[in-house]
Amino acid sequence: MEYNRNTARLARSLKDKKERDASGLFVVEGEKMVAEALRSGWSVEAVFALPDAELPAEYEVPAMPVSASEMEKMSLLTSPSPCLALVRKPEAPKDIRALVREHPLALALDGVRDPGNLGTILRLADWFGVDLIFASDAQSRYPTSDIYNPKVVQATMGAIFRKRVIYTSLPETARIFAEEKMEIYGTFLDGKSIYGEALSKEGLIVMGNESDGISPEMAAAVTQRLLIPPYPAGASTSESLNVATATAITLSEFRRR
Repeated sequence: MEYNRNTARLARSLKDKKERDASGLFVVEGEKMVAEALRSGWSVEAVFALPDAELPAEYEVPAMPVSASEMEKMSLLTSPSPCLALVRKPEAPKDIRALVREHPLALALDGVRDPGNLGTILRLADWFGVDLIFASDAQSRYPTSDIYNPKVVQATMGAIFRKRVIYTSLPETARIFAEEKMEIYGTFLDGKSIYGEALSKEGLIVMGNESDGISPEMAAAVTQRLLIPPYPAGASTSESLNVATATAITLSEFRRR
């Protein structure tokens, strides 16, 4: 794929979810991120780079040289980076139950809307070795933001290429975990302290919407309600924790056991 006016128009259009869904493509920008994409095994359709961009040379997709003005016409960033790639989204899995059995500790994101939070959560999942992430789909009361949103992609710092994110009905996903005899965990202000509760190496950990928390549908599916307690107990503190911060504490505690 060479640079031309249509290429620039395509890249710019991928800022919108509708266009990403229609084309099956998303944009990756920056030398580190493009290198991650090339190493990932995902289908990289095209790479465009300035003459001084530093990219791994051992991969089959050659970088098409472009000028700074041409890169600016394609870039979705305020300050264009030295390189940009068009990457194809992976196909949705057909057998979720098999994935659950293969990756028995998973995250469920119930209406996480902020791109920065979503990107950070993928990085946290990467750090703590949680490979499977379920996200509430467009039919949900609280849909989760699209991980292929350019802001989310950049915020993941490459973790997007190492995690499996599946948009689906979370109550249906919780039912699969329950049928597999696994716990469904959720964090609530009326839960029991996470530091005193027994935690399994298997199960579904539900993290809720930034404003409204876990939806009623998923709250009904939770089998173990957890609390990240303030310190000292009973102190007057902030109303709640940021969802990415809560995810970090929760995953750390699961892995600490």
